[in-house]
Amino acid sequence: MNTLVKYIEKMEPTFSKMSRNIYLQAVRDGFFAAMPIILFSSLFMLIAYVPNIFGFYWSPKMESIIVKPYIYTMGVFAIFVTGMVAKKLTESLNRDLPANNKINSNSTLLAAISSFMIVAVSTNDGGFSSAFMGTAGLLTGFIVAFIVPNIYKFFIKKDFSIKLPDEVPPNISQAFIDVLPFAASIIFFWLFDLAIVEFTGNNFAVFITQLFQPIFTATEGWLGMALVYGAVPLFSFVGVHGYSIVGPAVSAIWLDNMVKNLQFMQAGQQASLSFTEGVHFFVAGMGGSGATLMVTIMFAFLAKSKRNRAIGKTSLLPVVFGVNEPILYGAPIVLNPVLFVPYVITPILNSFIFKFFVDVLGMNSFMYALPWTTPAPIGLIMGTGFAPLSFVLLGVLIVVDFMIYYPFFMVYDKEQLKIELENKEELTETENKLTTKDYEKIVDSEKRVLVLCYGSGTSGQLANALNQGAKEHNIQLKADAGAWGTHYDKIDYYNLIILAPRVSSHFDDLKKDAEKYGTKVVTTEGAQYITLTRNSEQALNYALNIIAGDE
Repeated sequence: MNTLVKYIEKMEPTFSKMSRNIYLQAVRDGFFAAMPIILFSSLFMLIAYVPNIFGFYWSPKMESIIVKPYIYTMGVFAIFVTGMVAKKLTESLNRDLPANNKINSNSTLLAAISSFMIVAVSTNDGGFSSAFMGTAGLLTGFIVAFIVPNIYKFFIKKDFSIKLPDEVPPNISQAFIDVLPFAASIIFFWLFDLAIVEFTGNNFAVFITQLFQPIFTATEGWLGMALVYGAVPLFSFVGVHGYSIVGPAVSAIWLDNMVKNLQFMQAGQQASLSFTEGVHFFVAGMGGSGATLMVTIMFAFLAKSKRNRAIGKTSLLPVVFGVNEPILYGAPIVLNPVLFVPYVITPILNSFIFKFFVDVLGMNSFMYALPWTTPAPIGLIMGTGFAPLSFVLLGVLIVVDFMIYYPFFMVYDKEQLKIELENKEELTETENKLTTKDYEKIVDSEKRVLVLCYGSGTSGQLANALNQGAKEHNIQLKADAGAWGTHYDKIDYYNLIILAPRVSSHFDDLKKDAEKYGTKVVTTEGAQYITLTRNSEQALNYALNIIAGDE
């Protein structure tokens, strides 16, 4: 087992490189920017159709009123995502361009939306067909969003633009600079669409959907479920955020399947597609990647090791809400040979059990999108529309997860108990380099710190610790928490940005962005990061040391 773990650990640079791929980042960040649409629109569908379970049906007129916000948000979701993915990719491409010669991300957003409409939307009696404006058009949208910024990059690097005299206001000059790449993007996709229609008889959206249909079919199978839901914990095991690699690759399928499930249910059929994001969050990832809810409960209430019991109790509440970094790095589970097998196998078996309930027992699959921080038991039940079998499934998952993790947990707990009895236990702590009297020498004005993780979970805990420490010592320091991808427009506001372990692979990119503002960027290690979230004194010392330039 140690040999296997060492081999996987050697793959960490490759995994990190994958997570930094600018196209995967653009898809992930584009989806993140559009997340309010998914969550907001799903609320209306819950209101419209969950009452059906209890025998209550809205009148057709009232139903159409309730679902109207959904139709005009999720119904044109691909348009929004195409624009946002293009914008996020542009921001990544700009990182390597001179400061005085950047691509206008607002222009690429508009060009991508316009190009998407050309290749994905057909006219219908003088109007637009909505068939591919929603989730069905996401694959087409990604392709368009990848190409448009690169067309702009070509024009910018070759300096092909309409130049106006210096006396012309910059906003007007910028419009003329954008004319040529905008026109090139539109013409390119216009001619491309004409060629596709000529040779296939359908527009590009139809063509690309048919081309990728085997992948859609494969992911719905047992092997596809195993590969995807096993890959997330495998990547996470070496400290790389698995969802950041796997999510962008399959997000279009996840979301489209969920929408189709909702349509099936509306038509009086079973919501039969198992491969959805809800399975990732609330089944395969019950309690976070690796389905860590049950093992955290074991740490909290069954551990004989005082260390393990303390880690379990402090990690339990975050894990209930899907934030499992405290147990991942506190136990630790990451790179722990003893817990490797259950951490990777449990999500796969959970997804298989879910698929059995859907395919064999006829339970409805996920139809509604819920925030990933929804506690897994609630997310499973609500996401499947309060399917009666979901309550049974929840009980089965709890028992199975307990049985899988328990033998490995017992082995690890005995190891830690033995260390404690031999008085050799060492807890990782951040060294204090400053004393209270040194604080005022550093903080002559308000200092601002931003903590970034993937979902604002543990970053919020560290920001709270920093704010608490600053308050206790009457120090002018304000800390904020954020999710990776939400920070681009506010880097210059902060003196220091702290990266959680699972976003540390983005350090080089962020450092490059932050240099021009004089903002310091630092990464943290797993156990160190968890210690900082739990100790306000150490957190404050850590941040002030870096701001002072001692690290």
